[in-house]
Amino acid sequence: MTKTLIILAGGTSSRMKRSESARLSDSVKHQADTISKALIPVNNRPILDYLLYNAKMAGIKNVIIVTGADNSMFKDRYGKESKGNAFHGLTISYAIQHIPAGKNKPMGTADAVHQALEQYPGVQQEFFLVCNCDNLYSVESFNTLIENNDSNAFINYDRDTLKYSAERIANFAITRVNADGYLMDIIEKPSDIDMARNKSGGDSTRVSMNLWKFYGPQFYAFLETCPVHPERDEKELPTAVLNMIKVYPRCMKAISFSEHVPDLTGKEDIAVLNDYLSTHYSHLDWTN
Repeated sequence: MTKTLIILAGGTSSRMKRSESARLSDSVKHQADTISKALIPVNNRPILDYLLYNAKMAGIKNVIIVTGADNSMFKDRYGKESKGNAFHGLTISYAIQHIPAGKNKPMGTADAVHQALEQYPGVQQEFFLVCNCDNLYSVESFNTLIENNDSNAFINYDRDTLKYSAERIANFAITRVNADGYLMDIIEKPSDIDMARNKSGGDSTRVSMNLWKFYGPQFYAFLETCPVHPERDEKELPTAVLNMIKVYPRCMKAISFSEHVPDLTGKEDIAVLNDYLSTHYSHLDWTN
């Protein structure tokens, strides 16, 4: 059973810095511009607290948080040691996503996972989960991946159940799945023809929200060899996944889910999350 979760929190949050919201105080806006999205307070605590809570409720035991080189604010909250910190029944460790010489930003999500596995080589031989730091995935979604018997799997969300703006949803890459439920393709910037051709589960268009289960011995090589995206200058997790399914065509199971995923992409999401969390997470009972 999968017990390890890698949380990607080393990005630069460029979309957060570009965004604006009239509903926020100047101090909250300043925090949003200067600290990791994972640590931005929503409903009086970092969004990462809620993500860790849901992961623990689903049965996760070990968490590796991938951060930038300066992770002092993470350590102030989740434990001072580089590895093995106790936090409400979880064991929290950190991996640093180092920026290569000559570059001015991290090299993407595939690079983040690769660096985490290099720093924790034991995980290369295990099943593990990967997720973003700024999406609040449900207990049910984590639990489904933990209990899943496939070597690799991901949560394949019904696009119509995501409560984001139509403009934002229109920019999501869509997934193509075969009749047996295995991933065949991830299509960026889909056309209307792509949308019509790639509806799955009857009439649903589905998308990945970057919640994955991987089998280290099978996936690691594709992280090592993941190419750099020519426009974004990053090594992206979907690219590594697509390269893996070219070699192993039935290795990535798509698990259909129909629910919203609260997230923290821009400043406008902070007030929305405050309202949501005050209703649904008024108290975190870590003892359950």
